[in-house]
Amino acid sequence: MLFSLGFLVLYFVLFVLLLGLWWFREERPIPPLAEFPSVSILIAARNEEEHIITCLQAIDRLHYPKEKLEVLVGDDRSTDRTRALVEAYQQQFPYVRCHAITYDVPGTKGKANVLAQLARLATSNFFFITDADIEVSPLWVETLLRQVTDRTGIVTGITTTKGSGLFNRLQTLDWLYNLGLMQVVADRGVAVSTMGNNMLVAREAYEAVGGFESIPFSVTEDVQLFKQVLQKGYKTANVYSAQVLALSLPAPNVMTLLHQRRRWMRGSVHLPWYMLLLFVLHSAYYPVWLPFFLHTSVEIWLGIFCAKVVVQGLFVHLCLRRVGRKTNWPDLFLLEIYLLVSGFILIIYFFLPVKIRWKGRLY
Repeated sequence: MLFSLGFLVLYFVLFVLLLGLWWFREERPIPPLAEFPSVSILIAARNEEEHIITCLQAIDRLHYPKEKLEVLVGDDRSTDRTRALVEAYQQQFPYVRCHAITYDVPGTKGKANVLAQLARLATSNFFFITDADIEVSPLWVETLLRQVTDRTGIVTGITTTKGSGLFNRLQTLDWLYNLGLMQVVADRGVAVSTMGNNMLVAREAYEAVGGFESIPFSVTEDVQLFKQVLQKGYKTANVYSAQVLALSLPAPNVMTLLHQRRRWMRGSVHLPWYMLLLFVLHSAYYPVWLPFFLHTSVEIWLGIFCAKVVVQGLFVHLCLRRVGRKTNWPDLFLLEIYLLVSGFILIIYFFLPVKIRWKGRLY
């Protein structure tokens, strides 16, 4: 009883603090680019015939000199028309090149292998990494570049899902909510994490760690690279704004969502200890809160539940406002149910002795 009560007090004190920091957040002024350096956009693609052209069309809408762009698409042994579509597209857009990935660099698998090979082909000092099912915003490249200093290794934008259905909308809120929590910490000048579908990696930092082929393999190759870059003494930055908001396809069903989140949970072991602690504290809320019900009244139990929904809802509302989106208030209540149900299922699923399915492969 005392442990549960102490945990709940700690949780709300911490969350109200995070909400206050998010509420009174002030954007740090960043000077515009003095010049436009050449950049390389790296995209790993495996059986993405339904999405790759939409991805490339979004890149073509970038407000960045096309003569400064090279887009390298790695076709990871696709069995559909991915490669043919990219090769046809590049006839009209010569800054796009498709490369067939036919072997694995020792020490790598999957996406890490593709990116390792594309990085060897890249000619610029800045690698922008995104996924084949992502639509980047027009100011993506310029805005991330504005965060670069002499010792910057990685700059990370934000991503959420698109789609109008309830399941899709709840995934959108979930992404923006968790990225908002990370941003509050990052705003204090503390390294948090990165996202492999929306990141800038400086060539200097990438080569300092030896590239993907020289770091321990992980199904979350982006977080592993982030960890190695930090260990080399490079700085990182996170940007939470509409200018870098990328749109991803939502998980189409619950099973796909579970595989995705289980992979992310595997990657969480590579997070800095303070981010891992925040993640554990946040995930442990309901396992602690529900037993507390056995020792208190229904009124207090419901009051605590409503307090969490209100505080969390305000935080998510600010997340949406920062990227220029309107709040659908009923969804904020449904988000709590979504987090409760998916959280319990995921905790059980995480410890099952089954492999992670990702891009048609098992890890």
